[in-house]
Amino acid sequence: MKKDHWMISSCELVWRVVLANLCWLAFTALGLGILGFFPASVALFTIVRRWLKKDTDTPVWKTFKDVYFKEWKRSNGIGLVFYSIGLFLFVDIRIVEGMMTGAFSSFLSVILYFLVFLLLLSVGYFFAIFVHYELSNKDYLKQSFLFTMTSLPSTIWIGAGLFVIGFLMNKLPGLLLFISAVAPAYWMMVVSLNRFNRLEKRAASL
Repeated sequence: MKKDHWMISSCELVWRVVLANLCWLAFTALGLGILGFFPASVALFTIVRRWLKKDTDTPVWKTFKDVYFKEWKRSNGIGLVFYSIGLFLFVDIRIVEGMMTGAFSSFLSVILYFLVFLLLLSVGYFFAIFVHYELSNKDYLKQSFLFTMTSLPSTIWIGAGLFVIGFLMNKLPGLLLFISAVAPAYWMMVVSLNRFNRLEKRAASL
């Protein structure tokens, strides 16, 4: 009986993970990618956070759908800022690589690509912060960049984890449909929650 219960629980867990990933893909597509990415990711991080808080019985479809439509406008408003920064960096990279040559051009390219990397990490922190704290839109943006710049160990852990996940996805592309969004979200949420807990404990001791 215990063995059967363990197998049933494992199958239910796998199904929840797969369903959450499929929801993310479907709802991102529903927003034509650009307008679907941020609300779909907020919904995914909400579910992943509940799993990490031991609320494994969260109804995936209902929770995802409710959070997606509830946070669609607000998350896209903040996402527009990230998109604008990304577009600015993309244009700069194109200009540097298309119109400049030499060592200085290479130096600028390295700096710009590093800024793109920091921007992507800031987006990851944004989702974790958004589902964990109640802040103003301005503070969500500010804290996302602050966490990226000041939480070096956490940032390194997130970057290393995402590299490993990306490597596995590249080697096993069949997993893309099932865990391509859940795995990065889960890892970023794990590292972020540890960071949040340390900060909250430190603030409580002051």
